[in-house]
Amino acid sequence: MKNSLLSIVIIVINLVTVAQETKYETRQNIHYYSDSLNQLDAYINEKCMLDVYYPLNTNNFPTIVWFHGGGLTGGKKEIPEALKDKGVCIVGVGYRLYPKVKAPGYIEDAAAAVSWVFNNITRYGGDSSLIFISGHSAGGYLTSMIGLDKSWLNKYKIDANRIAGLIPFSGQVITHFTVREERDIPAKQPIIDSLAPLYHVRADASPLLLITGDRELELLGRYEENAYLMRMMKVSGHNKTKLLELQGYGHGMTEPAFPLLLLEVERIVKEKSSKRQ
Repeated sequence: MKNSLLSIVIIVINLVTVAQETKYETRQNIHYYSDSLNQLDAYINEKCMLDVYYPLNTNNFPTIVWFHGGGLTGGKKEIPEALKDKGVCIVGVGYRLYPKVKAPGYIEDAAAAVSWVFNNITRYGGDSSLIFISGHSAGGYLTSMIGLDKSWLNKYKIDANRIAGLIPFSGQVITHFTVREERDIPAKQPIIDSLAPLYHVRADASPLLLITGDRELELLGRYEENAYLMRMMKVSGHNKTKLLELQGYGHGMTEPAFPLLLLEVERIVKEKSSKRQ
């Protein structure tokens, strides 16, 4: 018994030591569009870049593509601190913003960035079957749009169902209020058209974890929108949709949501691993 306990202690110490010794590197300002397009369009050249934060000396790690928030009118690419040093790669994406570009320019950028990750992440040691898409607010909207409407990634000959998991934080699922603003539609008038994730409900989509703030503290009807998307996904036959409401948190609910994102990544990675065995 003493020898068994000693062996367990040694294993735990070794695992902790390995975790502490893992080093990470960040490659910054990588253009995800072609050189020719960057030369033709100064705004694409300025905004359409991504940063890759990845663990060194390890292979087949999962990757989280992260889209920043800002209402499609502000914000910039970021690697959230809460996701660092967790054994995963983080890709922070920049994209064009309204009013310099109108819909669907920012959705096109999101799809182009994700296609770049699928085509390049193995060069950094990542597993292209373990690519997760996430983002907050406007970033959550972009996550759901390219994950549910397969046409955006089809342009790059990538099946959206290859995405290991979709985890939008407080994302709009009706037509985004900035898209409506472009069309002089009031923010409180709900619209569901082809630029709404809710329009693209389907049974065969990747696993979908919807996370929102408290329904009484969120923007407008953000919780209720996501609740309706969850219900329609389930009605359509999609049995891998979940909704989490973070009680006591408003729209800026990222800090308590980040650990839930990591847990969902871990769950799906383990599930895929067990199926391979």
